[in-house]
Amino acid sequence: MNQATGDHIATMKSSYEIAMERLNQGAPATKLTAKQKQALAELDSRYAAKIAEREIALNGEIARAADDVAKEESLRDQLVHERRKILAELEEKKEQVRNGKGG
Repeated sequence: MNQATGDHIATMKSSYEIAMERLNQGAPATKLTAKQKQALAELDSRYAAKIAEREIALNGEIARAADDVAKEESLRDQLVHERRKILAELEEKKEQVRNGKGG
């Protein structure tokens, strides 16, 4: 391997490094305040509890509907839908906290 090729390889950036540079050019990362970090942690906890509550309730209904395949499938679909809805709501709230618009 010649010296020029060796130097070139030593200065190459990984895909991750390039992606992070591009990301920071478009929207530089902002530091979260302690209050924002606490608010995000509280949101995570609150929404994890919401998801667990719905899973417990619907899993109980799913167990009772074991003889009715259509109803069981419908309840499983409902569980997936509700979980996605709760997670989307969580991400929306977290984004508001990150942007300083809520808490």
